[in-house]
Amino acid sequence: MSVSTDGSSQSLPMPPKATGQGSGINGGEFLMLALATCYCNDLYREAQRMGLSLSRAEVEATAEFAGVGLAASHIRYRAHVESPASAEQIAELIRHTDAVAEVHNTIRAGVPVVLAAWRPPGMPDLG
Repeated sequence: MSVSTDGSSQSLPMPPKATGQGSGINGGEFLMLALATCYCNDLYREAQRMGLSLSRAEVEATAEFAGVGLAASHIRYRAHVESPASAEQIAELIRHTDAVAEVHNTIRAGVPVVLAAWRPPGMPDLG
């Protein structure tokens, strides 16, 4: 698997399922990884903007998935930040970052997802 942003590509190793069919990491796990990664990266970005130094940041995201085809519920995340900054500054950083985290705001906004499938030449569009 690979990802690309702004012309830069990276390979992400992903093991197959033990059965050999599909990936060993599911979409829900990737969704939580996206939330945690986004918030962690944004903590460092926003800390720099606020003139704060972070020595460590750790983010954990969780959700419940009730069944096949059902949307996630009870999406939650928590962050642990280590910094020489004051407790008030860290609290403000955490609140501010929550307000500007792009993946979080995308999910909160309920943005439509549209199927735009790849198709071989000559095959009709799926709609």
